[in-house]
Amino acid sequence: MKILGIGNAIVDVICKVNENFIEQNFLTKSTMKLVDENEFKKLLLSLKIEETISGGSVANSIVGLSQLGNEVGFIGKINDDELGAKYEDGLKKENVKYFYSKKKETVPTGTCLILITPDSERTMVTFLGTAGKINERDIDVSAIKNSEILFLEGYLWDEGEPRKAFDKAINNSNKVAMSLSDLFCVKRHKSSFLELVKNNLDITFANEQEIMSLINTKKIEDVIEFSKSTKKLLVVTRGDKGAIAINDDVVVECNAKKDIRLVDLTGAGDLFASGFLHGHINGTSLMESLEKGTEMSSKVIQTIGARLS
Repeated sequence: MKILGIGNAIVDVICKVNENFIEQNFLTKSTMKLVDENEFKKLLLSLKIEETISGGSVANSIVGLSQLGNEVGFIGKINDDELGAKYEDGLKKENVKYFYSKKKETVPTGTCLILITPDSERTMVTFLGTAGKINERDIDVSAIKNSEILFLEGYLWDEGEPRKAFDKAINNSNKVAMSLSDLFCVKRHKSSFLELVKNNLDITFANEQEIMSLINTKKIEDVIEFSKSTKKLLVVTRGDKGAIAINDDVVVECNAKKDIRLVDLTGAGDLFASGFLHGHINGTSLMESLEKGTEMSSKVIQTIGARLS
């Protein structure tokens, strides 16, 4: 198997909202907020659902990799409920091997409200549900050992059982990639993420805001120097400034695509990772991998949701 992803198995509920909705509900635009089930249901009452899709950051990337013809798999915790069944079916339809046997849990399958404002930015409100209860018993070691790259998401990392699952996965992997996921995650787990990037990860994906927050800088030059010091591969998306990859002392930059009809930024980073990893795992150059990531990202932002049909 080329790549195995481990991430939060979340059903995405996509809704269009105005700017006032974000302010009135004390949300920070373009970031993710964790809520409990009651708060989630309360928000949902005032929304019109556009679409419901099997989601989760790494799962979206894995589906993108499958669509590009790679043999891939996914581990993510769901409940044996209606949403859990939909989630599993959604992956299988995309030819993703699902290495998790759902069972009756006390907590429902995780759900994420993706709130799209008129400027196409997306703000997420997540009830992790049973996805956030992942533990080391949920990790299929043979699937990890049989994959060339393990791909993890920062959203999944948390103290306690999720961290034990994370550590078990990393310790049994051949090569590890991870996305920092969100500024919220970076701020919450800064010291742990810094340790991971320096010592455990072979490939790190981040947007400019996330990586600058991680190393406390406002200059891309500092990011480049930090990356060189780690001797690892760091891939940074920079919005309309394109993307940059730093591998040891090699620095490669790729321009963003122009004249795109922007519809929804959901999944931009996820599909960028799909394209880049597709290139990387199939032996293309850093520039070609960046270009494939940019191509995939530009396609998904011209549609609603985080997956290409």
